[in-house]
Amino acid sequence: MKKLLILIISVGLFSCGTSKTVRESKKVIKGDWVLNTINYSLLGTYNVTLLNDVSKDCFEGSSWSFVPNNNTGTYNIVNAGCSTGIRYFNFTIQEIDEQTGLYDFLLKPTNEKGKSETNQGFRLKLTSLSDAKMQWQQTVYIDDKPFMINMNFTKQ
Repeated sequence: MKKLLILIISVGLFSCGTSKTVRESKKVIKGDWVLNTINYSLLGTYNVTLLNDVSKDCFEGSSWSFVPNNNTGTYNIVNAGCSTGIRYFNFTIQEIDEQTGLYDFLLKPTNEKGKSETNQGFRLKLTSLSDAKMQWQQTVYIDDKPFMINMNFTKQ
């Protein structure tokens, strides 16, 4: 009886660690995606380097893979004229507000073995997630004014 009680308590503690919304999101995000388009909240031409890696033009058309059971993934830059190849990252989905369903998506670039060389990560808003589409939004500031970068994905 004592072992059964410990088992029940252990299962209860582990199941409380992540909200139902985040667990469902991890199921949906699992798999392969393509980053189709990147657009900005302000009109104009901007020289933006995303994730301290490459430009918007290089990221468009990149393929992404998410493995939620260990919070890892890869993206592959394929556009000619860009620094092509596979990049590795760890990610976490953190629920901000269960009422609105808004999330923070934390992405931390790593090497192939999952180690971060800079210990730097990026906080993005997971503003939309369905079985077919996903959108991230990153806010940066230009002259103390918010500037939104929207990254639009489709599932493969």
